[in-house]
Amino acid sequence: MGKITGFMEFERIEEGYKPVAERLKNYKEFVIGLDDAQANKQAARCMDCGTPFCNNGCPVNNIIPDFNDLVFRQDWKAAIEVLHSTNNFPEFTGRICPAPCEAACTLNVNEEAVGIKSIEHAIIDRAWSEGWVVAQPPKNKTGKKVAVVGSGPAGLAASQQLARAGHDVTLFEKNDRVGGLLRYGIPDFKMEKTHIDRRAEQLKAEGVTIRTGVLIGDMPKGSKVTNWAKETISAETLKSEFDAVVLTGGSEQSRDLPVPGRELDGIHFAMEFLPQQNKVNAGDKLKAQLRADGKHVIVIGGGDTGSDCVGTSNRHGAVSVTQFEVMPQPPVEENRPMTWPYWPLKLRTSSSHDEGCERVFAISTKEFIGEKGKVTGLKTVQVEWKDGKMVEVAGSEKILKADLVLLAMGFVNPVATVLEAFGVDKDARGNAKALTETAAAYTTNVPKVFAAGDMRRGQSLVVWAIREGRQAARAVDEFLMGTSALPR
Repeated sequence: MGKITGFMEFERIEEGYKPVAERLKNYKEFVIGLDDAQANKQAARCMDCGTPFCNNGCPVNNIIPDFNDLVFRQDWKAAIEVLHSTNNFPEFTGRICPAPCEAACTLNVNEEAVGIKSIEHAIIDRAWSEGWVVAQPPKNKTGKKVAVVGSGPAGLAASQQLARAGHDVTLFEKNDRVGGLLRYGIPDFKMEKTHIDRRAEQLKAEGVTIRTGVLIGDMPKGSKVTNWAKETISAETLKSEFDAVVLTGGSEQSRDLPVPGRELDGIHFAMEFLPQQNKVNAGDKLKAQLRADGKHVIVIGGGDTGSDCVGTSNRHGAVSVTQFEVMPQPPVEENRPMTWPYWPLKLRTSSSHDEGCERVFAISTKEFIGEKGKVTGLKTVQVEWKDGKMVEVAGSEKILKADLVLLAMGFVNPVATVLEAFGVDKDARGNAKALTETAAAYTTNVPKVFAAGDMRRGQSLVVWAIREGRQAARAVDEFLMGTSALPR
């Protein structure tokens, strides 16, 4: 490494944020990335440790010590080449990945981890500004045709890898724009959609045909899943017209809360609320957008989707925002000797929480209360966990005011009709049944049909989706050609 003693000399430098009052006025990104000098010092903290646990902490196995060293030496062009060798879209992960690599950083044993995510962010932004990110069309074509269903990070990664291997790839997306849950699940203030658009242009230049507004199979009647499809194509058509099909759709079936009063107006899934704002930001006109203006908002669910609802509600102008979490409040600091190098349980405060939000832990909703068919409040109770079971705390019931309730309790499985249309076997959780640790990785029970990303593993991180898309592409390439030069 360039600075052997850097980890003893320099402290961790966090990326900056624009002031809350300023960023609440719009839906633009507000993170202030590292400048060259800051990135140099941050990279200098990399320890040259004998076993870089960060590599395995990262699902795509980014070669982190190498690009840290290159940034320290100010060889930014080589740094993006190293980063791109394992990660197709570092501008996505550099913005919205929770950075499990940093939890695994050797320095994190007893100090603050190297700011790996901020360095990754700096590398890719520099690469785009310098014009180093260019299309890589294949030198030779194979004549094989592959359909990829679902244009989220798994589908985008699989499409790019397969196109670079020389296959004719068609990427299908049921919504009106490419990107899947990156487009309509992640708020613009966390990741502006121009990042998706320019990658889509790169894929097109590499030979990928992108077809939006196309639903494969049928959407169940009454489904709340976002769908702006204008055309439907049967699974049989895809199987007959393509040499391989890769299912890479998201896990979009939201977990519901079936308690009394659930039918009241004003109670919505997060994925009814968030996509609408993204469409408005893109310039679309909606007749009846779900909005939080002047309302008391309660978000049920303490994860990232719930945090996104908090940030969006504050930008709408909510009177108050409260976020529920059924689990007890975790410790502020993790027990590092017990958890390192694994992802630790600790209190995580997002930028949206800092913008204004009351967080309530160990609370459960017993009933929705309403008047004239509209929700007006929630009957809640505090809970505690005994012997692994949730127990209500006697005498802790309360009624809280609410004009808008957003359910953000995670996603249980992909839309079942896609898998049913292809006849793909499902696992116990309703995901596509496809193993990864076998010779026939990512294959389903249906000949030449593969599954990857949330479609296979269930609700997960963007970085896991990219990993699975890349690996599934290699598996498809081996299936079609007998061997593959694509990276694992």
